[in-house]
Amino acid sequence: MDEITRDPQLLKGILPTLILAALGRQETYGYELVTRLRDAGLADIAPGTVYPVLTRLERDGSLEAHLVASPSGPARKYYRPTAAGLTRLADGTSAWNALADIVQTMTATDPTT
Repeated sequence: MDEITRDPQLLKGILPTLILAALGRQETYGYELVTRLRDAGLADIAPGTVYPVLTRLERDGSLEAHLVASPSGPARKYYRPTAAGLTRLADGTSAWNALADIVQTMTATDPTT
């Protein structure tokens, strides 16, 4: 698959939803989350982009965190969505899909031309 140029503002707007979706599937720690996002197609996502979003989501009650001992260093902070986070995920997904529908409608080729 060819790498496409992404508008950073689009990613900024949808990244909290992507993080909640990934953590809704399986709780994990920050760097593993970065790896999962990269594997999903965000090859150029940096940890410095993801960690502030994790902090904001935890601060606003969308994520909860707990420490898990690591065999290869200090304990890792694992994240998982709260009930409020799952609601935010559902709302964010619906909003994104509605916007994608509008983009699809606006960019569709007019069959009468």
